[in-house]
Amino acid sequence: MTVDTIKALQADHFGRWKNRESIAESMIPVIGTLYRERNVITTVFGRALVNRSVIQILKYHRRVRMIAGDLSVVDTYPILDIVASLDLGPCQVDIGKLAIEYREKGAGQDLRSFVEAALRPGIGLPQQGEPRDVVLYGFGRIGRILARLLIEKASLTGGLRLRAIVVRKTTDGDLQKRASLLRRDSIHGPFEGTIAVDEENEAIIANGNFIKVIYAGKPSDVDYTQYGISNALLIDNTGKLKDSEGLGQHLTCPGVSRVILTAPAKGDVKNIVYGVNNDTITDADTILSAASCTTNAITPVLKVMNDQFGIQSGHVETVHSFTNDQNLIDNYHKADRRGRSAVLNMVITETGAAKAVAKALPELLGKLTGNSIRVPTPNVSMAILSLTLDKAASKEEINEFLRNVSLHTSLDEQIDFTNSTEVVSSDFIGSRAAGVFDAQATIVNGNKANLYVWYDNEMGYSCQVMRIAEQIAGTHHLSLPAA
Repeated sequence: MTVDTIKALQADHFGRWKNRESIAESMIPVIGTLYRERNVITTVFGRALVNRSVIQILKYHRRVRMIAGDLSVVDTYPILDIVASLDLGPCQVDIGKLAIEYREKGAGQDLRSFVEAALRPGIGLPQQGEPRDVVLYGFGRIGRILARLLIEKASLTGGLRLRAIVVRKTTDGDLQKRASLLRRDSIHGPFEGTIAVDEENEAIIANGNFIKVIYAGKPSDVDYTQYGISNALLIDNTGKLKDSEGLGQHLTCPGVSRVILTAPAKGDVKNIVYGVNNDTITDADTILSAASCTTNAITPVLKVMNDQFGIQSGHVETVHSFTNDQNLIDNYHKADRRGRSAVLNMVITETGAAKAVAKALPELLGKLTGNSIRVPTPNVSMAILSLTLDKAASKEEINEFLRNVSLHTSLDEQIDFTNSTEVVSSDFIGSRAAGVFDAQATIVNGNKANLYVWYDNEMGYSCQVMRIAEQIAGTHHLSLPAA
């Protein structure tokens, strides 16, 4: 290869990069206007482009290559331009899927006609009314991520609006410490925006959102109407109250009308895995559980595998990051083994996730066992599904099936897909899917299959909680194009 050839290649690649960079820059104001003025969320294969940088937009396009083929802003910008010209109401438009579908199915069709036909259900949708009040009861790992998600999605019309956080007061300077924990996160990085503290009114101001911090020792201590909060959806992140009697205390507080628990519930409380059994939610369900992070990660994959291949039996082994209920160094703990140092040991512990699957997917009742190993990583876990299927299959058949599920079904927000030979746990920090299927790790022998599912046990789970909250509030966006 000559020097002139190398220079020509360098110029060509750099020129194409600068062109894509320029296109991505021009997309940002269009995406922002669609969101602010019409409540339209633009995505690329489930990744929201709202409030994203040029590099993030380009990377979101790039990741599609491994699972759906080449995709760049050159393909999606013309579609975005058409989307902006349509009279769309509140919806979520996946310009990446539209681009791929047009490439695969739109031969001979005019692009505008193709896009208009795919988005017709969203044309003329009325704007939503006032946002629904949300209260976070507890402000630990899940509470703070939910706060970030709620602030990120805050809108003047419709949607969910974080109005208050309820915590126990610890020491002087408590408010500043709470704000600092929201502002900086060792795992998920800095808060995207600005945070200030209103000491006089005991509030956190995040991206213009006034969030009252209420200090209380128990649910019955709070009258939310005193803070202008009404018909609120309360999300209990403490994990202390787990049955209808305990969680029902929230409903006795003026201003609260529904409760979601971010942990597996006991008794007659419905455990919901969004995408699997959220259709069972009724107006009469004033208390709901979002189950556990592991249950959310594995249930969608188990559902589609059972639907397609049938599951006779199986074992779920989770390799789970350590959590706050473990000790940093050896110390007393009421649970077996969890007293030993979380950062120095792998710790065998039990998980109820396998049994909990049956609460969302009754057809698997009694077919699954489960156990867990806590490992010295702070976030991102893995579930290994060892399944005996009704019929034999090949690795290629299962991988292709789950790839299609992740791209072309209503479970595309729950099941993500990777085919990279190089990914490790930290690559999935920030993943908003309930779980990410690792095609490279699949092992199949006849009707025996071992499937590996990564999941961000903080962010991915919190996004599942948000989806339930949006459904309850009637603010879940219509997703287009339809699966």
